[in-house]
Amino acid sequence: MLESHVVTISRFLVDQERDAPAATGAFTSLLHDIALAAKVIGREVNKAGLADILGDAGGRNVHGETVQKLDAFADQVMYRALDHTGLVACMASEEHEEFIPIPDKFDAGEYVVIFDPLDGSSNIDVNVSIGTIFSIHCKVSTGERGTLDDCLQPGSRQVAAGYVLYGSSTMLVYTTGAGVHGFTLDPSLGEFVLSHPQMRFPDPPRKIYSINEAYFARWSQGQQRLVSHLKTDGGFGSRYIGSLVADFHRTLLQGGIFMYPGDSINGAGKLRLLYEAAPMAMVAEQAGGRASTGFQDIMDVIPEALHQRVPLYIGSAEFVGLAERLLREGSEI
Repeated sequence: MLESHVVTISRFLVDQERDAPAATGAFTSLLHDIALAAKVIGREVNKAGLADILGDAGGRNVHGETVQKLDAFADQVMYRALDHTGLVACMASEEHEEFIPIPDKFDAGEYVVIFDPLDGSSNIDVNVSIGTIFSIHCKVSTGERGTLDDCLQPGSRQVAAGYVLYGSSTMLVYTTGAGVHGFTLDPSLGEFVLSHPQMRFPDPPRKIYSINEAYFARWSQGQQRLVSHLKTDGGFGSRYIGSLVADFHRTLLQGGIFMYPGDSINGAGKLRLLYEAAPMAMVAEQAGGRASTGFQDIMDVIPEALHQRVPLYIGSAEFVGLAERLLREGSEI
């Protein structure tokens, strides 16, 4: 009796497509391909301790970070799942210095997919939850195939965004601008099934802040005052995993605020606008929350470079607003 109520992601996408009379099915197919890639990556993540896939691959990515074996695998899975479909104009990945054109032997489509194939990969060897983040835009250039300009679009132009969390269970959470929905991978079915329809930040939210306080001495005076206020006057508790997808997912379910500010060493911070901040911002806004640089909505930031970094304050709307206010006050001192 219970299985009669199971809604797979494939069925859910088709049902959503029926509500859009002008839909061609291409967008549904694209999301289905991303879900398939997530299953393949999740399978390898779950058996990483049993296979020769842990550790680094002996190279560094464009950011100077060691490329993990699983990073490279996830990057290839995402690319191979999308390059031949005829749905994608071009792609961009955190692991590649330049945008990724579609090979000439394949047709190009109208969508641009930007992804972080394995966010939090430094946590792989210690079995902490990691994830995949993706962002989808419509092509804006006039040529047959995509260009860099198609990738350098603000978050406000995203047509979909989401993430996959590889933890005690594998979850795919996404939005197309009509709410946020979460799907959990059922290993017995091999399918993502709807487990969290219409996800929203709780109201009232829990008073939780998430930040790496080891960097306190490197922060601006405003950031230091903000965290001190949350701890002493605000009555906030601290929770920090060190994996953006995992920290954001907890914040979405329980409420609170996740912060990754800039500092005296990293400048604007470590998180990438296109691969991390903007897609998470779309999910947050669709779930009733907010995302900010501390001074500007993340969704309004105009990208200037493929690997541009930004500070990120994301979570329950009232807490992000509080952070902005205290940061502005600190900058005026």
